[in-house]
Amino acid sequence: MGARMSSSWRVAEPVSAQWDAFVANHPQGNLLQASPWGLLKALFGWSCRRLAVFDSAGHIVAGAQVLFRRYYGLAFGYTPRGPLFAGDPAVDALLLRALRRLGWQMAAVLIRMEPNLLVGDPETDTLIDWLSRHRLPVAETIQPRSTILVDLQPDEEALFAACSKGHRADIRRAERIGVTVRAGDETDLPVFFAIMQATGARADFGIHSAEYYAAAWRLHQPRARLLMAELNGVPVAAHLVFADSRYGRYLYSGATADGLRSGANHLLEWHALRWARGLGCIGYDLWGIPDALGQAALSTDDSLRAALEEAAQRDPLIGVYRFKKGFGGRVVRFAPAFDLVLLPPLYPLAKRKLAG
Repeated sequence: MGARMSSSWRVAEPVSAQWDAFVANHPQGNLLQASPWGLLKALFGWSCRRLAVFDSAGHIVAGAQVLFRRYYGLAFGYTPRGPLFAGDPAVDALLLRALRRLGWQMAAVLIRMEPNLLVGDPETDTLIDWLSRHRLPVAETIQPRSTILVDLQPDEEALFAACSKGHRADIRRAERIGVTVRAGDETDLPVFFAIMQATGARADFGIHSAEYYAAAWRLHQPRARLLMAELNGVPVAAHLVFADSRYGRYLYSGATADGLRSGANHLLEWHALRWARGLGCIGYDLWGIPDALGQAALSTDDSLRAALEEAAQRDPLIGVYRFKKGFGGRVVRFAPAFDLVLLPPLYPLAKRKLAG
């Protein structure tokens, strides 16, 4: 896509190094908007394109990494945890127009956008109002709408003290009975995948291929860590975690029955928190809890909050939430997604297909 001029700004596809520097420094920059994630997805069925708005000095001021894929014969675009807007209406309108042109070029019905902003933040309300004025319909997010963020800025002692009493006990018990944790390398990836297979079968959830996990680990070095927990020399649990410039990200994990009994997952997550803190991350994203709990955390209506908390108990993620909440973070909820509709006659059908 050729460069396009508008006043003192131009739109072009940036080189990866400049794009990643922009993502790392943007207040809403996220792992899923960086080029390694785009490269990962491009290996597994997606097309990845990037657009950036440059100022007169050649600096990126806004942009988006967009993934495109065909579902049920319809092309669909998606900006995970993006776009990264400038906050300047003129610049952001230019980016929106460029995204529309790119979507048409890719023959997409829509581009679903997931701003990396939290409900309750002033800039979130401003952006939602701006997108609504551009008549972009609200849509369901693809990434988890609610999560738990752990503040990594206190010292390690305070970080441990912020964990629940039960989690502190489980971490200490795992160490006491001899669970050890080490950083894995490429030779450990087959073992990691076997643990993921066993966990997926036991908990009835889908997993990625062995090739996907290996590519994710490789492409994100040195800010990906494979943590292996062993008991009596046998691997019993493993976490594959990532970090961008501001947050650690807990994406993939599994454990054997012995790993669950020994508290290995608790010890692994404690090591992951310390790893991310050591990289200079300000926080750690535990990546997904029942959305009803995110809604409940924001509700000021006692009866509504109680109803949401009761509904969350029936969510398949409730067990995961109980594990994650013990690390002392706060429940947050992301802004809704918005659809940039490119082919209005096909939009209702595409929306139904995406909803499953």
